[in-house]
Amino acid sequence: MADRGHDVHVATYHLGGGPVAPNVQVHRIGDVPSYRKLGPGPTPGKLFRLDPRLTALLRRLLRQERFDVIHAHHFEGVLVGAAARVGLEVPLVFDAHTLLASELPYYSMGLPTGAKATLGRWGDWAFPRLADHTVCVTDTIREKLVAQGGLDPARVSVVGNGTEVDHFDPARVEPQAARPGRTLIFTGNLAEYQGIDLMLKAFARVAAQVPDVRLLIASDTPFDAYEGLARELGIRDRVDLEPSPAFESLPRLLAGADIALNPRENADGVPVKLLNYMAAARPAVSFAGSAPGVTHGLNGWLAESGNVEAFAAGVVALLQDPERARTMGRAARDYVVENASWPKAALHCERIYESLRARVT
Repeated sequence: MADRGHDVHVATYHLGGGPVAPNVQVHRIGDVPSYRKLGPGPTPGKLFRLDPRLTALLRRLLRQERFDVIHAHHFEGVLVGAAARVGLEVPLVFDAHTLLASELPYYSMGLPTGAKATLGRWGDWAFPRLADHTVCVTDTIREKLVAQGGLDPARVSVVGNGTEVDHFDPARVEPQAARPGRTLIFTGNLAEYQGIDLMLKAFARVAAQVPDVRLLIASDTPFDAYEGLARELGIRDRVDLEPSPAFESLPRLLAGADIALNPRENADGVPVKLLNYMAAARPAVSFAGSAPGVTHGLNGWLAESGNVEAFAAGVVALLQDPERARTMGRAARDYVVENASWPKAALHCERIYESLRARVT
């Protein structure tokens, strides 16, 4: 949006860092030294300590300068945006990249699974109503919000996720020293919904057929919860753990892998790791329920969700046919370049912003 000539400000938490485009202004809440959690999921600390500070920050910005629209990221974002704009005529766009009914049951929260699912369904009904318009990253989310949440279809659009296609271009990546054997890679957090247990079980089957294969897990989440399973499966000595690389180094890490893995069973949204894999021209094996945009055999390999044997068979098939894997990787990158670039997403959002601004003025 900034590259299209708009004045873009980001109001966010105290955590995070790294380079920021010079035409984007970032505003952070004051430091909260006792809160350093970066993992996914709701916490009382975020809800009761960070979000009020973020609301106050946004409210102050809205009073200092006239903004045409607030683009609220995820459910906490729309709560903050709705509270901060009270009494002010600033349109609010809710960016829904998942559904609470699907996400909340995976977090502990001290509640029974059924209660979390019920709470999630209520949130999916209530929170979008705080906004003037909702953008969803997939048709699946839009359809569920309209059919199950009763939202006006005219107030719900689909704007797909993007990824930094130039950043991941293999032609721009400096080659790294080859790893011994063949490497499967997984990047991201190790939350329960990611399907790490299924990935390990599938890898055990792959390892039994491919003697030189190894699994690289790049994550900042401790592996402790899966140590016992990995040892029980007899694969712990073939699983390599690395911290998540800085974003600048991620393309190089992906370039050194033969196949990328997305073992999440189901996702209403788009796993960002999958877009990154595809942008890096890595052939990816994924469960079908979490791979929107992937066509089996063309730009990725899909296995029936939860079917460990099918997932493992896909990995083995690509390891045994490197040329097919390379062709699949190139097709994956072509798909992302055509369909998942941030400039294209920005153009869609710009049209929505302009329609909302026209209503206010």
